[in-house]
Amino acid sequence: MEPVPSRLELSPLNFLQRNARALGQRPAVVHGERRMNYAELEERCNRLATALRQQGLERHDRVAILAPNTPALLEAHYGIPLAGGVLVAMNSRLGPSDIEYILNDSGAKTLLVDSELKKLVDELDLEHVETIVIEDTGESDDPYEQLLASGSPDPPESWLEDENEPIAINYTSGTTGQAKGAVYTHRGAYLRAHGVALEVKLRYDSVHLWTLPMFHCNGWCLTWGVTAAGGAHVCLRKVEPERIWKLFESEGITHYSGAPTIHMSIVNHEKAHPLEQRVTVPTGGSPPTPAVLRKMRELNLHPIHLYGLTETYGPVMGCSWQPQWDELDLEEQGRLLARQGHTYNGADLVRVVDDEMQDVPRDGERIGEVVMRGNSVMIGYHGMDEKTDEAFRGGWYHSGDLAVWHRDGYVELRDRSKDIIISGGENISSIEVEQALSEHPAVLEVAVVATPDEKWGERPKAFVELKDGQEASEEDMISFCREHLARFKCPAVIQFCELPRTSTGKVQKFLLRQREWEDREKAIG
Repeated sequence: MEPVPSRLELSPLNFLQRNARALGQRPAVVHGERRMNYAELEERCNRLATALRQQGLERHDRVAILAPNTPALLEAHYGIPLAGGVLVAMNSRLGPSDIEYILNDSGAKTLLVDSELKKLVDELDLEHVETIVIEDTGESDDPYEQLLASGSPDPPESWLEDENEPIAINYTSGTTGQAKGAVYTHRGAYLRAHGVALEVKLRYDSVHLWTLPMFHCNGWCLTWGVTAAGGAHVCLRKVEPERIWKLFESEGITHYSGAPTIHMSIVNHEKAHPLEQRVTVPTGGSPPTPAVLRKMRELNLHPIHLYGLTETYGPVMGCSWQPQWDELDLEEQGRLLARQGHTYNGADLVRVVDDEMQDVPRDGERIGEVVMRGNSVMIGYHGMDEKTDEAFRGGWYHSGDLAVWHRDGYVELRDRSKDIIISGGENISSIEVEQALSEHPAVLEVAVVATPDEKWGERPKAFVELKDGQEASEEDMISFCREHLARFKCPAVIQFCELPRTSTGKVQKFLLRQREWEDREKAIG
């Protein structure tokens, strides 16, 4: 079939190919002493793609990677789909059982794993998964570098036939504890990358510091968005405030992203000082408090509050700053910034609807559910048609988040309708935590809800009813939980009590949640 001159399938891979030719000598990646320009980055991604094909990768085969924010993880965002595969970037904070589930559910045939995280997979049955270790040295004896050396520097022939083919699968906690794989497409990733670049004002001279995990919704699509703008990626294996302050100065950082806990650790560090350059700070989860906002502004750090889900390629809304807000006091600025805002460019308008799918009044009072559709929504859950149909009922993706709609069109979350706790940007299924604690021999029943937390926004709190004659301590329960769950999923507090129940014996979790949030204006962190 003849190519159509007026059409090119949209893919974020196009950004790298374009930059290698137009901006080939511009800085692309900084990682300690290692540096590469865009021409070198493209060559490494070509080598990864062709090496994977030589190993037998077939169209749409899944390739998983478990790594911190290193060049290898960034290269995987290009090399794997360039080979014709589908990227599965895994959360490095998960435990071995979660990792094994994702590898099996996605059907990954290859796993790239950083040497520091290899212990998480050492005990797993990976007989059918080709495993390649990343030493992150850049040296010739690094197994990952040997893989690249076996490939060709020339781009492989593209196997992409339709821009709606999958580019990545990102796993999120489900309300039943079973992780669901949200499928992203080349088209969606391309458009979202452009949208986020525009929203956070990325340009050729932008320098983005990778404090946000690249595995999290593909780094909110900034893995592709920074490249779309022709900016530089500064990799960071670990979030260390002292090192971050050094990089602010030495690399001229203009952007970094992440959850509120990252910002608090940065602004409260002893090395904190006002910067000469303005630093734009996309932030998800809880908005900065007026006190943190004041401190950030004094240091020339300027937050943009974002909102989204794994199912929406990361943030789909932003609380864009209005010039007239500059004249307001910090308390009022903080109140306005706490809202989730309005839809990004490139997405259909986000709505707040009632049970009949009618828009709620824009009065800042009537509560409805946040729904969205369009290019910024996944095409479905991998291998879960029923879950997909449920999430897409009425032709819109149902977020499960409850909000009000203000007169100026800005949306503000007030509560959640799902049993999901979002702590420091990580999704935690309350039911998964309940199931883990229920295995303790002294536990009769347990209910887990979100409780407010100044550092993390919200954290799990477990209410435990013990069996007659049984005893257990809070320390014992938390220790037991850590044996069965990733540490970030474990409750911060255990309260022993008689659980509130209905006349039929069902636990009334909503009452427990109400008690935790009763002195708050909204029941969400």
